[in-house]
Amino acid sequence: MILQDVLLPEFIKINMEAEDKDEAFEELVDYYCQADKSNSRGEILKAIQDREAKMSTGIHKGIAVPHGKTKAVKDLRVVLGISQKGVQYDSLDGEPVYLMFMFISPMEDSEKYLRLLKHLAQLVDIPQFKTELQSQKESLGAFKVIRKFEEMLSVES
Repeated sequence: MILQDVLLPEFIKINMEAEDKDEAFEELVDYYCQADKSNSRGEILKAIQDREAKMSTGIHKGIAVPHGKTKAVKDLRVVLGISQKGVQYDSLDGEPVYLMFMFISPMEDSEKYLRLLKHLAQLVDIPQFKTELQSQKESLGAFKVIRKFEEMLSVES
Protein backbone atom coordinates (compact mmCIF):
# COMPACT_ATOMS: atom_id res chain seq x y z
CA MET A 1 0.00 0.00 0.00
CA ILE A 2 1.45 3.32 -1.08
CA LEU A 3 0.17 6.83 -0.65
CA GLN A 4 -0.38 7.56 -4.34
CA ASP A 5 -2.94 4.72 -4.46
CA VAL A 6 -5.30 6.55 -2.10
CA LEU A 7 -4.22 10.20 -2.41
CA LEU A 8 -5.26 11.49 -5.81
CA PRO A 9 -4.11 14.90 -7.10
CA GLU A 10 -7.67 16.20 -6.70
CA PHE A 11 -7.46 15.39 -2.97
CA ILE A 12 -4.51 17.77 -2.45
CA LYS A 13 -5.40 21.23 -1.12
CA ILE A 14 -2.64 23.77 -1.68
CA ASN A 15 -2.59 27.04 0.32
CA MET A 16 -4.91 26.05 3.14
CA GLU A 17 -6.60 29.04 4.75
CA ALA A 18 -7.34 27.49 8.16
CA GLU A 19 -5.65 28.98 11.20
CA ASP A 20 -6.49 26.27 13.73
CA LYS A 21 -7.11 22.55 13.58
CA ASP A 22 -10.91 22.71 13.77
CA GLU A 23 -10.97 25.04 10.77
CA ALA A 24 -8.43 22.78 9.03
CA PHE A 25 -10.60 19.69 9.54
CA GLU A 26 -13.60 21.49 8.07
CA GLU A 27 -11.57 22.83 5.15
CA LEU A 28 -10.11 19.43 4.25
CA VAL A 29 -13.37 17.51 4.70
CA ASP A 30 -15.17 20.08 2.53
CA TYR A 31 -12.42 19.83 -0.08
CA TYR A 32 -12.63 16.03 -0.10
CA CYS A 33 -16.43 15.98 -0.31
CA GLN A 34 -16.39 18.40 -3.23
CA ALA A 35 -13.67 16.46 -5.10
CA ASP A 36 -15.26 13.06 -4.45
CA LYS A 37 -18.85 14.32 -4.87
CA SER A 38 -19.67 12.99 -1.41
CA ASN A 39 -22.60 14.20 0.64
CA SER A 40 -21.24 12.65 3.86
CA ARG A 41 -19.53 15.78 5.20
CA GLY A 42 -21.04 15.57 8.68
CA GLU A 43 -20.23 11.89 9.18
CA ILE A 44 -16.65 12.25 7.98
CA LEU A 45 -16.00 15.40 10.01
CA LYS A 46 -17.41 13.76 13.17
CA ALA A 47 -15.14 10.70 12.71
CA ILE A 48 -12.07 12.97 12.40
CA GLN A 49 -13.07 15.14 15.39
CA ASP A 50 -13.93 12.14 17.60
CA ARG A 51 -10.53 10.57 16.97
CA GLU A 52 -8.71 13.85 17.54
CA ALA A 53 -10.48 14.31 20.88
CA LYS A 54 -8.65 11.21 22.18
CA MET A 55 -5.15 12.55 21.45
CA SER A 56 -3.53 15.06 19.12
CA THR A 57 -2.50 13.69 15.74
CA GLY A 58 0.16 16.39 15.32
CA ILE A 59 2.96 13.85 15.29
CA HIS A 60 6.13 15.19 13.74
CA LYS A 61 7.69 18.61 13.23
CA GLY A 62 5.11 20.43 11.14
CA ILE A 63 3.15 17.30 10.20
CA ALA A 64 -0.24 16.00 11.36
CA VAL A 65 -2.14 12.87 10.45
CA PRO A 66 -5.75 13.41 11.46
CA HIS A 67 -7.74 10.27 10.80
CA GLY A 68 -11.07 8.65 11.36
CA LYS A 69 -13.08 5.59 10.49
CA THR A 70 -16.58 5.91 9.13
CA LYS A 71 -19.28 4.03 7.25
CA ALA A 72 -19.44 7.02 4.89
CA VAL A 73 -16.59 5.71 2.71
CA LYS A 74 -16.06 2.36 1.02
CA ASP A 75 -12.30 2.74 0.41
CA LEU A 76 -9.42 4.31 2.29
CA ARG A 77 -8.77 7.85 1.10
CA VAL A 78 -6.16 10.43 2.04
CA VAL A 79 -6.57 14.18 1.71
CA LEU A 80 -3.45 16.33 1.91
CA GLY A 81 -3.56 19.92 3.05
CA ILE A 82 -0.54 22.19 2.65
CA SER A 83 -0.39 25.41 4.67
CA GLN A 84 2.22 28.08 4.05
CA LYS A 85 1.52 30.03 7.25
CA GLY A 86 1.02 27.03 9.56
CA VAL A 87 -2.01 25.77 11.46
CA GLN A 88 -2.19 26.01 15.27
CA TYR A 89 -2.77 22.37 16.02
CA ASP A 90 -2.07 21.51 19.67
CA SER A 91 0.66 19.21 18.38
CA LEU A 92 2.67 17.04 20.72
CA ASP A 93 5.70 19.29 20.06
CA GLY A 94 3.66 22.53 20.34
CA GLU A 95 4.65 23.63 16.84
CA PRO A 96 2.32 24.67 14.01
CA VAL A 97 1.47 22.17 11.29
CA TYR A 98 2.23 22.77 7.61
CA LEU A 99 1.35 19.37 6.14
CA MET A 100 -1.85 17.54 7.09
CA PHE A 101 -2.43 14.02 5.79
CA MET A 102 -6.08 13.29 6.61
CA PHE A 103 -6.93 9.57 6.48
CA ILE A 104 -10.59 8.68 5.92
CA SER A 105 -11.12 4.97 6.32
CA PRO A 106 -13.96 2.46 6.26
CA MET A 107 -14.73 0.90 9.64
CA GLU A 108 -13.30 -2.52 8.76
CA ASP A 109 -10.12 -1.47 6.94
CA SER A 110 -7.58 -1.47 9.79
CA GLU A 111 -4.83 -3.41 8.02
CA LYS A 112 -4.54 -1.06 5.02
CA TYR A 113 -4.82 1.90 7.33
CA LEU A 114 -1.94 0.74 9.54
CA ARG A 115 0.28 -0.19 6.59
CA LEU A 116 -0.26 3.23 5.08
CA LEU A 117 0.52 4.97 8.38
CA LYS A 118 3.79 3.02 8.57
CA HIS A 119 4.60 3.97 4.97
CA LEU A 120 3.89 7.66 5.67
CA ALA A 121 6.17 7.51 8.71
CA GLN A 122 8.98 6.32 6.43
CA LEU A 123 8.34 9.19 4.02
CA VAL A 124 8.33 11.91 6.69
CA ASP A 125 11.65 10.60 7.99
CA ILE A 126 13.20 11.83 4.73
CA PRO A 127 14.03 15.52 5.38
CA GLN A 128 13.69 16.60 1.73
CA PHE A 129 10.20 15.09 1.49
CA LYS A 130 8.64 17.71 3.74
CA THR A 131 10.63 20.58 2.21
CA GLU A 132 9.79 19.71 -1.39
CA LEU A 133 6.15 18.97 -0.64
CA GLN A 134 5.62 22.21 1.24
CA SER A 135 7.11 24.28 -1.59
CA GLN A 136 4.58 23.08 -4.19
CA LYS A 137 2.24 25.63 -5.78
CA GLU A 138 -0.18 23.17 -7.41
CA SER A 139 -1.69 19.82 -6.50
CA LEU A 140 -0.18 17.93 -9.43
CA GLY A 141 3.30 19.10 -8.39
CA ALA A 142 2.67 17.86 -4.84
CA PHE A 143 1.48 14.52 -6.20
CA LYS A 144 4.67 14.22 -8.29
CA VAL A 145 6.79 14.87 -5.18
CA ILE A 146 4.94 12.08 -3.35
CA ARG A 147 5.46 9.72 -6.29
CA LYS A 148 9.18 10.61 -6.49
CA PHE A 149 9.82 9.86 -2.81
CA GLU A 150 7.72 6.70 -2.88
CA GLU A 151 9.80 5.45 -5.81
CA MET A 152 12.96 6.22 -3.82
CA LEU A 153 11.61 4.18 -0.90
CA SER A 154 10.71 1.23 -3.13
CA VAL A 155 14.23 1.19 -4.61
CA GLU A 156 15.72 1.17 -1.10
CA SER A 157 13.50 -1.72 0.06
